[in-house]
Amino acid sequence: MVSLRWPNGVSCPQCGSSKIKFLANARLWKCYSKHSKQKFSVKVGTIFEDSPIGLDKWLAAIWMIANCKNGISSYEIGREIGVTQKTAWFMLHRIRLAMQTGSFKKFSGEIEVDETFIGGLARNMHKAKKKEKIEGAGPVGKTIVMGLLERHGIDKNSKIKTAVVPNTGYKTLQDQVRKHAETGSHIFTDANASYIGLRTEYAHKVINHAEAYVKGNVHTNGIENFWSLLKRTVKGTYVSVEPFHLFRYLDEQSLRFNNRKDNNARRFEDVLRTITGRRLTYNKLTGKESGDGLSA
Repeated sequence: MVSLRWPNGVSCPQCGSSKIKFLANARLWKCYSKHSKQKFSVKVGTIFEDSPIGLDKWLAAIWMIANCKNGISSYEIGREIGVTQKTAWFMLHRIRLAMQTGSFKKFSGEIEVDETFIGGLARNMHKAKKKEKIEGAGPVGKTIVMGLLERHGIDKNSKIKTAVVPNTGYKTLQDQVRKHAETGSHIFTDANASYIGLRTEYAHKVINHAEAYVKGNVHTNGIENFWSLLKRTVKGTYVSVEPFHLFRYLDEQSLRFNNRKDNNARRFEDVLRTITGRRLTYNKLTGKESGDGLSA
C-alpha cells in the first residue's frame, strides 16, 4: 500500500512535506510541519479513510471485485471477509468510486455507439409493482445507458465508455458522441434516427438490424457483447440495482472490460492506484447529500 501510494517516498497528505517520522508503536507517520492532523496513516485521503475495517479485509474485497468477471455480491463479500452485508455493500460502493476512471481522452478510429435499457422484466413483477413502475410499453420505466466502444485502440484492445442518459433524443445522444469521440472518426450505429446528423462531423455508417447484423466492418457487435456482459452481471449477481446507483456498476464493469487482458494482480494494483483523493460517505451514497456525476 505504501509503495503504491507513495512511489517516491512517504509524504504528508496535508502539506506534501517529506519531513516525516514513522511512529512504530502507533503505526502512524508524523509530519514535522506545523498544521492540524500532523499524524496520519496510509488510509488518510483515500476511500478507506475513517473506516474501522482493517486493510486485510479491504484489500481482499478489492481483489474480488476487480477480478470476478460477473461481479460479486455484498452477501458473498460479507461471508468471505467476515463483515455484515450492509458493511460489505458500503465497502463495494467505495471501491466502485475508485474504479471510476474519469478519462478525458477521446476515442478515435472506429467507434461503435449504442444504447440499452436496464431494468426488471415486466413479466417478473408483482401486479402492484408493475402498475407502480410501468405505465406504457417497451422501455418505459427502465434506465437508459449509452456506450461508445473504440475498436482495437493503441494497445490493440477495444475500450468502452458508458453513461446513464436521461433520454434517447438526438441532442442527448449526439452530445455524448461529440464529448467522447474525436471529430473525423468512423462512427457505427444502428438505425436509430437520433444519430442522423453525425455525418457532418464523422464518417457515420448505419447497420439496419431489420436487414442484417453485419455488413463488412459495419456492425455494433462489439458493444452488444459488452451489454450482454453488463446485464449478466446486473441480473445474475446483483439482481436488484437502483437507478440511483447504476452509474457505479457501469464503472465497475467498464474497468474490468477495459483491463480484461491484464492479469489479476495488475487489475488489483490499477484499482489501488486510484484510491487517493476519493471520499464517499454513507449519507452521500444513500442520497442524503448531493452525489457525484456519471461514469466516464
